[in-house]
Amino acid sequence: MDTQKLNALLRSIELGSFSAAAEELGFTPSGISHMAAAVEDELGYPLLLRGRSGVTLTKDGKEILPALLALANAEKNVEQQASRVRGLVSGRLNIGTYSSFSFQCLPKILKEFHEKYPAIEIQLMEGVHAELDDWMRSTNMDFCIYSEGKNSSLEWYPLLDDPMYAVVPLNHPLAKRDKIAPKELESETFIMPGRYNDIDVVNVLKKFDVHPNIRYMTIENFSAIAMIEQGMGVSIMNQMITAYQKGQVAMIPLDPPQKITLGIAIPSLKHASPAAKQMIAFLRKAYPYPKENS
Repeated sequence: MDTQKLNALLRSIELGSFSAAAEELGFTPSGISHMAAAVEDELGYPLLLRGRSGVTLTKDGKEILPALLALANAEKNVEQQASRVRGLVSGRLNIGTYSSFSFQCLPKILKEFHEKYPAIEIQLMEGVHAELDDWMRSTNMDFCIYSEGKNSSLEWYPLLDDPMYAVVPLNHPLAKRDKIAPKELESETFIMPGRYNDIDVVNVLKKFDVHPNIRYMTIENFSAIAMIEQGMGVSIMNQMITAYQKGQVAMIPLDPPQKITLGIAIPSLKHASPAAKQMIAFLRKAYPYPKENS
C-alpha cells in the first residue's frame, strides 16, 4: 500500500476534511480525495462517508482504522530507524497533553529538544482526560501526558505530582479557611470545568461522595476562574492549571490533601519510534519522579 496515500487518508480522518488535510500536506483537495479513493479501491470497500461538512468513517472504516494506523506507524518507525543509522533523527511526533502541562512544562523542553533534533516535527493536541484516552485509541498518537487512568493496555511513566485545590471567590466565607473538605462544597453553586469530562475533578467528587450543585459547565478552566471571580460559584482544580490565572480568586488546599500524578501513557516504550523515545528521555530527565513514589 502506498504510504503517502495512506497518510493522506489518515490525516483527512483526523481533521475531518479533505480541504484541511490538503492545506496541511501541500496538495489540492481533489488530490487528497483521489489518494483516499485509491486506498479504498485497494481494500475493495469504502472507508469514508463524504459530505458537505467533511468526511467521516463508515462502519467498515472504523473497524479497519486500527490496522491502518499500525501500518502507518510501522512505516514511520522504519524511516526514523533509518535516519538514526545515518546519524540523523527526523520524523514527526504526535503528542497529546493536558493544556496545563503544555503551557507550564513543555515550552522549555520543546526548545531544547528542537535545538538537538531540528528535523523532528512536533504536533501537540490538548484535551481533557477522556479526549486524550480517545485519541490514544483512535488516532496516530505517539504518547499522551496526563493523569494516570484505568487503561491497563498502556504503559505508564510518572513525571510529577500536582495538588488539587478548592477555588472560591475572594469575598466568599470559605476564602478565609486554611483548608476545605470536599463535602463542604456540596451546598455551593459548582462550576464544572471540562464539560464534566475532567476526570481528575470527578474522581475527587466521587471519592468523597460529593453531589455538587452544578450550575455551569465550561470547556476551559480559565473561563471557570473568571466566573468564580465574579462570584458565580466555586470549583475544584489542580494547581498547575491555575498557575498563570490572573483572576482574583482564593486557592484553598483540600482536606485531606488530594493530588493527581501526571505522566506519560504509551502503548509500548520498547516499540516506540526513535523520536518518541528521545522526547520521553527528555521529559523523564526534566521530571525525574522519585522511585519510592512510583
